[in-house]
Amino acid sequence: MVRMESVRRTLGPGVQFVCGSFHAPAGSQMALWGPSGCGKSTMLNLITGLLRPHGGKVCVDGEEIQGMREAQLDAFRAERFGFVFQTFNLLAPFTALQNVMLGMRFADVVPHGEWRSRSLEMLERVGLKHRTASRPNTMSVGERQRVAIARALVNRPKLIVADEPTGSLDPKTSDAVMDLLLELCREAEVTLLLVTHEKSIAERVPERFDCVGLVQESQS
Repeated sequence: MVRMESVRRTLGPGVQFVCGSFHAPAGSQMALWGPSGCGKSTMLNLITGLLRPHGGKVCVDGEEIQGMREAQLDAFRAERFGFVFQTFNLLAPFTALQNVMLGMRFADVVPHGEWRSRSLEMLERVGLKHRTASRPNTMSVGERQRVAIARALVNRPKLIVADEPTGSLDPKTSDAVMDLLLELCREAEVTLLLVTHEKSIAERVPERFDCVGLVQESQS
């Protein structure tokens, strides 16, 4: 599903991101983990096309993305990716249902007539059937992250990328959200790449990729 070969990206004077080889098979669940500054977020940004490599290849779902035009890359992301963020990225004026439906507006993969029913189905699946009309500021952090997970999965993407999805949660809520995310991705046979600096979270994911050493400084 995701493959990187001889990828490098200059981050600053004398500092480079270098990844010789990486492979996440379709349907796998993998944690990209390591301390702050080790390169895990840079790696995720290269995989999603938010950063372009200065050398090497980044392949997602069989397509090389590093040479795509911006408009082509935007459409590719909308159709193939689902995103879960630490800060949820929900729109405050909108209800939980509306926030999930917005996830379908930017990808031409679900007929408009199915937006509402598909979104309601996903909210029920994440345990929020009773909160469809609630706005984010009336919800707990755990509920907000469940809405974000529903939004990420509603288009049935090929790949979920989760950037520190438990970073804003207490330990009990973190465990519940991780259980849900892993279960839903397994059910949907969606590839999951999860960035975390917490070893305890990384150990819950079936496969792990240690990002230490990806950021290299040249010796002067």
